[in-house]
Amino acid sequence: MRCHIAVRALLFIVVVVLAPPHSPSQELSNSSRKVVMRVTPQYPALARTMSIRGSVKVEALVAPNGTVKSVDVRGGHPVLAQAAQNAVRQWKWEPAPHETSELMEIKFTP
Repeated sequence: MRCHIAVRALLFIVVVVLAPPHSPSQELSNSSRKVVMRVTPQYPALARTMSIRGSVKVEALVAPNGTVKSVDVRGGHPVLAQAAQNAVRQWKWEPAPHETSELMEIKFTP
């Protein structure tokens, strides 16, 4: 029993120390292309249980037709990263003459 409490306390401390600061906006984008369809990320159950807030920076490689070819995590809380990737993979951008790299920050608040 003591071991479980110690492990939970240690996990909580790690999460609090490593969690990025909170900001009220949903997502920020440094994009020259306009997003025409956004999918809101699912808030992970573990993050909700632990009241984890934070943001995840992702970079999406977007094809000329506006679909996402790949998504890479560039920073953020590891518990939130997969949810951010899954949502951004479903986003659509306006068409462009060539593929582009789009950097954005997805914010999570419980």
